[in-house]
Amino acid sequence: MFAILCTSLLTDCEKINIDASDCIEDKVREFTKTAPCENGASVALWIFKGGNVYVFSDGNCGADMGAAVYTEDCEYIGFLGGFTGNMIIGGINFYEEAQFIRKIWEN
Repeated sequence: MFAILCTSLLTDCEKINIDASDCIEDKVREFTKTAPCENGASVALWIFKGGNVYVFSDGNCGADMGAAVYTEDCEYIGFLGGFTGNMIIGGINFYEEAQFIRKIWEN
């Protein structure tokens, strides 16, 4: 599936290229409207444990911001960062084992 999402901020329209499941497209569309921080928030595609995962980073408006991680099927698998600086998902150091593919959206 290929979709171009368009979010409206006043009169601007930002195009987001996604090749993902419908549920991830919906999550990205919602996140672009509700991201906690006005700067530094992003959605990125990674490969983790042999499958696509999507990292929804809150941004940089606070010292303890983090990122929720979802599978292609929108299963929540963990949270990175936050107050403790967590890097572990399912007993594995995400940043040592995952492969960054690309950013899908950022503000």
